[in-house]
Amino acid sequence: MNLQQLAVFREIMNTGSVSAAARNLNRTQPAVSASLRALEASLGMELFQREGRRLIAVPEARYLLSEASEILDRLTATRSNMEGMRNRVRGSLRIVAMPGPSAYLMPDFVSRFSSDAPDVRITLSTRSSPQILNLIAAQSFDIGFCDLGMTDVITENLPDELFKMVRVASDCLCALPRHHPLADFESITAADLNGQPMGTLQLGHATVNDTQNAFDQCGSQFNVRVDAQYFLPLFNFVEAEQICAIVDPLSAKSYLLQKGREQPRIKFVKFEPTVPFGYALVTPSRRPPSLLAKAFAEEWLSYVRSIVDDTGEICAQ
Repeated sequence: MNLQQLAVFREIMNTGSVSAAARNLNRTQPAVSASLRALEASLGMELFQREGRRLIAVPEARYLLSEASEILDRLTATRSNMEGMRNRVRGSLRIVAMPGPSAYLMPDFVSRFSSDAPDVRITLSTRSSPQILNLIAAQSFDIGFCDLGMTDVITENLPDELFKMVRVASDCLCALPRHHPLADFESITAADLNGQPMGTLQLGHATVNDTQNAFDQCGSQFNVRVDAQYFLPLFNFVEAEQICAIVDPLSAKSYLLQKGREQPRIKFVKFEPTVPFGYALVTPSRRPPSLLAKAFAEEWLSYVRSIVDDTGEICAQ
């Protein structure tokens, strides 16, 4: 007994004749008859009484029809699901991202990525960068996106074979109130910000140290007034003209996207000397990615790189 024989049998049961089943299946009548005989031979029983050209189903055939229909329907559903997975319009995607991008930029991108795939189920979680690495190492998520500023200690304690990492390097920008005297500069140096009230990430993040070093190189005072876990909350203080801040490009892009057509109250300007900011896309190495996860990772990385490579567009707004 095989699936082809079951499909022929069900069609005969539904139509009541071999000739009608043959027409519906686009097969010859002898081929359908042969398939039915082979099914009966494999079961060791006749499924129909023959009265001339009429076929009368025996009680056992009614039972087989119920079982065959369930099997064939499940096969059809499975084939449809697999086609959906192949075309990346069905499946699940578990993403964990650091607080900055997960607040707006990542949801906006995920929404556009899945707009034509209503059968894709998405889990989007927010964790700190060290927590993201641990979750990916535990093979708990498909994709993680974090920064490299506080991950050195964690990566030293996690075996490399537990995750794969793709790094994206960027340079920070200076965020100023739009009407700040420096807002029209093409680039701003640490010397220009000497003694200015500043916002920054919390102590322990590599970006804080790199920003401090940039000020030290110019002999300027790094006057920290506000520190936060991530950059987005600092923009409220920048808009209120209380601080300036050295921020990463994705946070700047997030702010501008949130504003939409509204006139931004913050101006982003190139900052010198360079303050680097590193991003990392991490995936579990012991669980191969689905086609959906692989496509998302490639498109998200391309999107992030397009922002990093074109900070001029951010500064022009």
